[in-house]
Amino acid sequence: MPNKRPLEGVRVCDFSWVGAGPSTTRLLSEYGADVIRLESKSRLDLLRLIGPYKDGIAGIERSGYFSNRNPNKRSIDINMKNPQARDLVVKLIKESDIVINNFTMGVMEKWNLGYEEVNEIKPDIIYVTMPTQGSTGPHKNYMGFGITMNALVGIHYLTGYPDKVPFGMGTNYPDHVPNPVHTAFAIAVALLHRRKTGQGQLIDVSQTEAALAVLPTSVMNYAANGKVLERRGNRDLNVAPHGVYATKGDRRWIAIAVFNQSEWAALLNVMGNSEWSNSEKFSSAASRLENQDELDEMIETWTNQHEAYQLMDRLAQAGVRAGVLQNSKDLLEDPQLNERGFWAYLNHQEMRRHVYNVSPAHLSKTPAQLYSPAPLLGEHTDRVLKEVLGLSEAEIVKLREEKVIG
Repeated sequence: MPNKRPLEGVRVCDFSWVGAGPSTTRLLSEYGADVIRLESKSRLDLLRLIGPYKDGIAGIERSGYFSNRNPNKRSIDINMKNPQARDLVVKLIKESDIVINNFTMGVMEKWNLGYEEVNEIKPDIIYVTMPTQGSTGPHKNYMGFGITMNALVGIHYLTGYPDKVPFGMGTNYPDHVPNPVHTAFAIAVALLHRRKTGQGQLIDVSQTEAALAVLPTSVMNYAANGKVLERRGNRDLNVAPHGVYATKGDRRWIAIAVFNQSEWAALLNVMGNSEWSNSEKFSSAASRLENQDELDEMIETWTNQHEAYQLMDRLAQAGVRAGVLQNSKDLLEDPQLNERGFWAYLNHQEMRRHVYNVSPAHLSKTPAQLYSPAPLLGEHTDRVLKEVLGLSEAEIVKLREEKVIG
C-alpha cells in the first residue's frame, strides 16, 4: 500500500448491495477508507448469485461480478432479523464516519436506522441513501434496478435503431458510472465540510436523477425546439460519417467518426480518393448527412477489405478518429491498457488469481490502490468485532450462538 492514502482513518458502515452502492464504496476503499460490508447469509447480495463464475462453477464466493465491485473491503455476517443485531450495528456506527445504503425507502427505517435515528447515535455522521428515485416525491418507494432506470431516464428510448425495438445498455451505465461517481463526489464534499465545521449531513442521491444529469441533450432539444430526439443507431446529429463498419475477419468492426472537412480529406486520402468520394453528395457535412445510407455503404465496402487493427492505426496516424470494436479478450490483451497497468491480479481465497480493473485516475501523490481481493461472506466478522468494537472472544461466541452473527 502507498505511504499516504487520503481517506485513511475514514470508516464506512456499508449496507449497500448489488451495483451502485458497492461501486461507490469501492471508490472510497481505493483511496484508503476502511469499508465494512454488512452482509447476511439469510439475504445474500444478489451479485453473489450472478455470474460470470470462476471456471463456470456457481457459488457465492465465485462471482466475478461481485468480486469486481468489492475489493479492499471487509465483510461481516450479521443477521438483521435478530433484534440484538441493531445493538451491534449501533456500536459500529459510533466507530464510523459514513453510513451508506442503496435500499428501497423504508428498509433502514424498519431497523430504526434511518437518518434521524443514526444522527442521534452519532451527530457528525455522513449518512448516504441511494433509493432509485430519491427519498421524496410520489415514486420514492418504487423499487428499481439498472434496466428500469435506463427506461425512466430515456436511455432505452435513445439506444438502438429507428426501425427497431429499443435495446438499451443493460445495467452498466447508471449503476456503474453516474450513480457511484456522483455519490462518491458528494461524500468527498461532505467529508471536507465536516473537517471544516464538525458537522455531518444527509446525502440523498436519486439514482435516476444521477443518470439523467449526464444525458441532457434530448431534453434540451425538446425544450429548445419542441422535437423528441429519436434513436439513431451509431449516427450523430451533426456529422457524417459517424458509424461502425465491418472489416476483415469474423465479427470484426471499426468505428469511424469524421468531425470536420480536414478529417474528411484525411479519410479520403487513406481510402485512396476514389471516384465516388468526389461526388457533390459528399462534399460537405450537410450533404453527407443527407446521404448517409449511401455514404456508409461505400465506406463499408472499403473497410471490408482491411484488417481492423491495421486500419485503425492507419486512420489514427492520418488524424482520423477510429477505434476497433474490442471484445473482452481484446481488452485484457490491449497493449495501451496493459502499459498503464489498468489490469491487476489479486489472489482470491476461492477463485485464486483473479483480474480487477484499477482506478483510471492516476494521482501522483495519493494514488488509488488495490491491496486485497473481494471478501468472503463474513470473512472479517470476528476481526472487526474484536478490533473495531472491542468485543471479547466469549462475547463473539455468545453472539454466534444466539445467531446474531454468522
